[in-house]
Amino acid sequence: MTVAAELRPASSAAVADRVVIIGGGASGTLTALNLLRTDPRVHVTVFEPTGRLGSGVAYGTTDARHLLNVRAGNMSAFPQEPGDLLTWAEQTGRELSATDFLPRREYGEYLRDRLADTAGRRLRVIAERVEEITPVPGGYEVRGHAGAAAVSASVVLAHGNEAPGHLAIGGTPLPEAPWHVADPWNLSWIEALAPDATVVVVGTGLTAIDTAISVLDGAPQRSVVMVSRHGLLPQAHIDCQCVAWVSALPSGPLTADQLADLYQQQVEAAAEHGVNWHHVVDGFRGPTQSIWARLPLAERERFLAVYARAWEVRRHRMAPQIAARLDAFQAEGRLRVSSGGITGIEEASPYPLVRIGEAEVAAHAVVNCTGPQTDVTRSANPVLSALLRRGLAAPDELRLGLSCTPQGELLDAVGQIVPGLLTVGPPRKGTLYETTAIPEIRVQAAEVAAHLRGPRSRATA
Repeated sequence: MTVAAELRPASSAAVADRVVIIGGGASGTLTALNLLRTDPRVHVTVFEPTGRLGSGVAYGTTDARHLLNVRAGNMSAFPQEPGDLLTWAEQTGRELSATDFLPRREYGEYLRDRLADTAGRRLRVIAERVEEITPVPGGYEVRGHAGAAAVSASVVLAHGNEAPGHLAIGGTPLPEAPWHVADPWNLSWIEALAPDATVVVVGTGLTAIDTAISVLDGAPQRSVVMVSRHGLLPQAHIDCQCVAWVSALPSGPLTADQLADLYQQQVEAAAEHGVNWHHVVDGFRGPTQSIWARLPLAERERFLAVYARAWEVRRHRMAPQIAARLDAFQAEGRLRVSSGGITGIEEASPYPLVRIGEAEVAAHAVVNCTGPQTDVTRSANPVLSALLRRGLAAPDELRLGLSCTPQGELLDAVGQIVPGLLTVGPPRKGTLYETTAIPEIRVQAAEVAAHLRGPRSRATA
């Protein structure tokens, strides 16, 4: 008998009106917000180790120079109220237009304010890391590392992206050392840098860009070397972002190569009408999930191996003012971007020598900005390890996240729905691919809230 077959929907009203959410970043906060806003009976418990909701990695930065990479007009918490972020800005005395890029930390404030407006006494926050989820009559018991527990009919996994894997050179992990920065978001390491420090940033994505901004801005003697396999920086948004262009897409199965050809054809057709490729990328965003579903497993693997990085740097773009700063740093010779990765590190005094191609760099710090771990089976998250061990969850076929339905219902090892266990956001990546940004996550949060209202209505009738 499967794990899914052994479980039953909640039958007790005392449990049925309770939901536990694991993770208090944007995914978890949006889910809690939608649940509390749409069902006056529901009580929500959020396990978030920091005790602070709405932040997570993306919006927990303390540096006001770190900006959203989506314009404010598309960052409302509610899909049916697209202007809500702008309304909040006006209510709080901020000047913000739909085309502006809000500081990341202020977006976290927005989420917390909207949750405070809604929650009342129906929200409980437990500042513990979840260690275990155990099936009990009517639902699940969720237990934190310090012993706090909550019982509910339903549990929503909203733990966000996986932490980066450990940096390794030639298969050898970097040692724990003062110069090795495993967590770039704890900005205290920057405060300890010398005024003329040289920093090697491993990775060239959005986290690497935020790190470079924090290191270089206001410190004219510092330098940064960013290095990754491809050496590709995210592209910049353009000033006019008013149109999403996509013409009719063919039906039926696709290959990764056909998809790449289709995108290029759309770019060329758009150019004939004076439309920029940025608008084509935005046009593809809507149908991305349905396109992904049409790719057989082998073609998904080929897309990830051959085309994903080129797509990601166009899809996840940076604010124009951030791009202008990077251009200025490069023109000053204080920022260098290299491809090929690090080929070696030699321990030396006082700073290690980092080999990048033919060059050696005496680095005051080597910073891990490689992005999320891409194999969920190697996750350091204890609750994921426990779920996989118990058979309450399984990795998706690509191991990018958890096996689930497109609606976020977890599947066990034989593909059966596990009643009452759902997920929102990045853990759905293997199923949906496009699932890591607010415009998609807010829709998922609203749909999960609607889904969970049904069982409670039946249980309390």
